[in-house]
Amino acid sequence: MHDAYHAFHLNLLKLAYNNLSRHTPFDDPNDHTSAELMAQWQQLIAHFSDQVDLSLGQQLLERIAITYPDLMPLVPRDLFWFFGGSCLHFMPDEEISLYQQLDELRYEAEASGNTEFNYEVVRARILGLH
Repeated sequence: MHDAYHAFHLNLLKLAYNNLSRHTPFDDPNDHTSAELMAQWQQLIAHFSDQVDLSLGQQLLERIAITYPDLMPLVPRDLFWFFGGSCLHFMPDEEISLYQQLDELRYEAEASGNTEFNYEVVRARILGLH
C-alpha cells in the first residue's frame, strides 16, 4: 500500500482536507455536520496506508459534490477517479477517458515490470498539465 500511486492519492486527500478546512462551513467548529464530515475525512486519511476504504471515500466525495458543490474545486479530480463508484457520476466522459488511459499505462508498466514508470509525470502529460 506504500507505493507511489497510493502515496500520491494520500497526499491529495490531505490537500483536500486542508483546503476544505479553511472554507465555510468547515472552518466553523460549531457546525456539527461539517465537523462530522471532517472527522470522517481524517479517519480516511489515518487508515489510508493500512486499508483504503473505498466506500467511505465515495461517501465523503459524494457529500461534498451534492451538499457543497461550490467547494468541489477544492477537491482534486483525481480523487473522484481513485474512489470510483458513485464518484464517477461527477466526472464527464472525456475526463473518465483520460483517467482510463492513465490507468491502462500504469497497469501495462506494472505488468511488464517497468520500474521507470512515473505516475505523476505520465498523469501530467495525459491531463495536459505541461
